[in-house]
Amino acid sequence: MNPVLVLYATRDGHTRHIAEHAAATLRTRGLAADVVEVGQVPAGFSVRNYAAAILAASVHMGRHERQMVEFVKTRRKELESLPTAFLSVSLSEAGVERPSSTPHVKAEGEKGVRQVLEAFFAETGWHPARVRPIAGALLYREYGFLKRMVLRMISKRSGGDTDTSRDHEYTDWEALERFVDGIAEELQGGAAPPSIHEPSSSGARAP
Repeated sequence: MNPVLVLYATRDGHTRHIAEHAAATLRTRGLAADVVEVGQVPAGFSVRNYAAAILAASVHMGRHERQMVEFVKTRRKELESLPTAFLSVSLSEAGVERPSSTPHVKAEGEKGVRQVLEAFFAETGWHPARVRPIAGALLYREYGFLKRMVLRMISKRSGGDTDTSRDHEYTDWEALERFVDGIAEELQGGAAPPSIHEPSSSGARAP
């Protein structure tokens, strides 16, 4: 079997860790996996050289990374020729999954996640077989002063972490592994997914 492509777009680096973790999970299931940054796609690259593709992109200011949007728009026909999944990495999903979040914060987070995904699929015309929102991270120590203060203010409003002396990671790695395990099982001849969209741990569903 050809390897699985794990293609990612990131701004602060956390989505790269998510892509690498997804690839490592595939490898534990006996599948080969190539991790590629969307901005570093080599000349002559073809999605059709892969058995499946998992795309992961972070969300900033209500939009997925522009490089991923452009890649999907350009390669949509190729992506439609094989099994695909999309990981949408955001702090909105972190608010949805946070146990201490109020019902209002959870509802607003679910709405935001849904709207961002709807906009991405509408703009690209791509509809992957599996979709999973993933909680991202607040990497305060990586940000410049202005960005750090703005994100601290946003996090405070939603009841999130405001300690800027450290980073805060919200990704549910076990949930990510279960999601990728489902993809591996399908590729290896197991049962097909029960639905085209995977719920987050909060019960929210992608559009």
